[in-house]
Amino acid sequence: MTGAEDSPSPESPRSSVGRRRFLGLVLAAPTLMTAAELVGAPEAQAAIPSPEITELIDLNDVMTAAALPTSGLITVKIVEDGTVSFALPRAEVGQGITTSTAMLIAEELDVPVDRVRVTLADARPELLFNQLTGASNTTFATFTPIRVAAALAAHRLMRTAATEWGLTASEVRLKGGWVVGPGGRRADIGALAKNAASTRTEQAEVELKSRREFTVIGKPHNRVDAVAAITGRKKFTMDLDIPGALPTMVCRPPTINGKVKSVANADAVRAMPGVTDVVEISTGVAVRAETFGKCIDAVRALEVTWKPGTAAGKSDETVLKSLRAAEPPIVLPPLTKSVEGRFTFYFRSNSALEPNCAIADVRPGGAEIWSSLKSPIVAKQTIAAKLGLPLSAVTVHVTEGGGSFGRKLFFDAALEAAEISKKVGKPVKLMWHRADDSRQGRTHPMATSRVRIAYLGDTVLSYKQRHTSVATDLSHGLGEIFTAMAARLPVGDIGFSQTFFHLSQSMPYDFGASTRLLNETDKSFNTGSMRNVYSPDVACARELLVDKLAGAMGKDPWEFRREFLRDERARAVLDKVAEVGEWGRDLPKGVAQGIAFHSEYHSYNAVLVELDCRPETVDRPIRDGVTGPRVTKAVIAVDVGLTVNPRGLEAQMMGCLMDGIALTLTSSLHLRDGHYLEASWDNYFYTRQWNTPPELKIIVMPDTTGKPGGAGELGVAASMAAVACAYGRATGTMPTSFPINHATLSFEPKPTVPPVPASPTDGLDGIR
Repeated sequence: MTGAEDSPSPESPRSSVGRRRFLGLVLAAPTLMTAAELVGAPEAQAAIPSPEITELIDLNDVMTAAALPTSGLITVKIVEDGTVSFALPRAEVGQGITTSTAMLIAEELDVPVDRVRVTLADARPELLFNQLTGASNTTFATFTPIRVAAALAAHRLMRTAATEWGLTASEVRLKGGWVVGPGGRRADIGALAKNAASTRTEQAEVELKSRREFTVIGKPHNRVDAVAAITGRKKFTMDLDIPGALPTMVCRPPTINGKVKSVANADAVRAMPGVTDVVEISTGVAVRAETFGKCIDAVRALEVTWKPGTAAGKSDETVLKSLRAAEPPIVLPPLTKSVEGRFTFYFRSNSALEPNCAIADVRPGGAEIWSSLKSPIVAKQTIAAKLGLPLSAVTVHVTEGGGSFGRKLFFDAALEAAEISKKVGKPVKLMWHRADDSRQGRTHPMATSRVRIAYLGDTVLSYKQRHTSVATDLSHGLGEIFTAMAARLPVGDIGFSQTFFHLSQSMPYDFGASTRLLNETDKSFNTGSMRNVYSPDVACARELLVDKLAGAMGKDPWEFRREFLRDERARAVLDKVAEVGEWGRDLPKGVAQGIAFHSEYHSYNAVLVELDCRPETVDRPIRDGVTGPRVTKAVIAVDVGLTVNPRGLEAQMMGCLMDGIALTLTSSLHLRDGHYLEASWDNYFYTRQWNTPPELKIIVMPDTTGKPGGAGELGVAASMAAVACAYGRATGTMPTSFPINHATLSFEPKPTVPPVPASPTDGLDGIR
């Protein structure tokens, strides 16, 4: 990487702020194809200049550094029809990264966004850690490589046109997908692509646009896939027409990770109309049939005897008891006052809106898989090992997904589909029933968090938090990054989850000696990295204690936070929500405001909500039987540095708020005798329309850094905490158990023999 000094700019990695000139590669190809040449990941320093590790290096930095050495393998291609092609090595699951990626390319190439075709790359093992979607890292990690490749293509096109027209490069420019020159000369970039191509790979230097030249980046843009989505033309896994791939479902055990002991009527089920195959697999009994309806009929007809699962006999009560027994002690400084609290967070489902699904065609000597995957390289490696095939014999196609936020880091459907296809010797189109993912899928771990803050007068002496959790499974690929980067991390040789925890949690307040420790126990559950992973629980506990501490010191919650926040950007977002949300305004008894703050991945977020906890509101029955407090107003201020697509960022914050409301008030799984009672969306109470605030304002703060930060997960923690703080102020009692309605079971559990009958509110989502 080379360059000349310039003003601080967004195209610069943190290790070389101020540089806008980069080296790129023009690749040997029949048409113009370019890539960035970014090498030499930034080294972590040996000494920690601050007690906060994340101020030196955080999870996002680690993922970016791990991806950097292979960034030259990601290419921008100019097609002869005038479109620009780019295979994004990340998963689009609704977060909008295909849109923001198209905007980055359009900016540097001066082409309309609708001429950029962003597809999802197949699993490419040579990309190593550059094909893992998570930790709000996509824009952060790809911002510079994508722009370098696009800028190099632009440079090559202009040079080619200038040569053909007998002009100097300074006499031509790009505009709207055309290279234009004096005297009315112009040529479409597609017409120049072949001549601009290279017969050998060449190194070239390129300069990126400065911020003041941006015409696309930073401007609101609709999603590039919006029309396809609303007209039904958008293709998800189950929409693919793969020859011979018939609908397939699995009869799963009634308890978590149970195993088949015997099947009494396999032959009879196999003889049912439309059924082609019935086979026992490692996770249950698979049925392949002409339609998903016939699959469900066959699965329900199976008579299976099951062995107990890994969580046999366990319940909310027994898991909570084991967590409390594992909690490490907290020692206070002598002769100090303190505030403290212990908080419980129950299991929560990580089911995506799209049912878990995959298509597999396994034949002798090869396999082809289609699925929405956020860790496709690990999926490919695991599937190849499972099938006993060389890695080169397995092709894994990454499809667009209907939701994830951690769920699709796991590839259980793809692995199952491969196993079934091998056993039956035919292609299969596997779909999990809704109940499968609620009861056998991935869950956010149950946890407790103990917080103790010591103070003396107006000084906070120490902050200690001990987070004890059911183990989080990081076997999907993030753990491999930590292993590969271990020698360069300032956290020592600690476990995957511990590393993740320390690199994602920070203390935004000047609270003296601050320590946060994670203690994990119990690996018998299928857990995963739900949106924002540890942060919502950890930040919710922290912000509630901040409110309690403010009260103990006789200070206003907003003013107290403002006084102790360590960063001007942090104070700016906090002040903005207080101003716009009219913090402190008069409200009826039982209605209160809550305010909270969270920072992560070089980004800052504050949320203010108003919560109605009046008896006439809480006790009013609604359609699905749930009652409870209602969020009536929310104000969100967000500073992610340079925002590529403000409209996309606003959508992310809306989703984060809905997640936060759900985590605080309504959403959880009830564990009884080794299984979860919830079996679909009709009894897993995510935020409903009745609890969506009718008044919502989102403020995107002006950029002061020139660099993008993480955004996709940022807003969950502060949203959850703000609702919890509002509840405490409205009721006069600090909540300590989440979600608040967990103790009330407001539905009749469905049978544990899956797939369960669909309820009226399910519609046909389980059999489409």
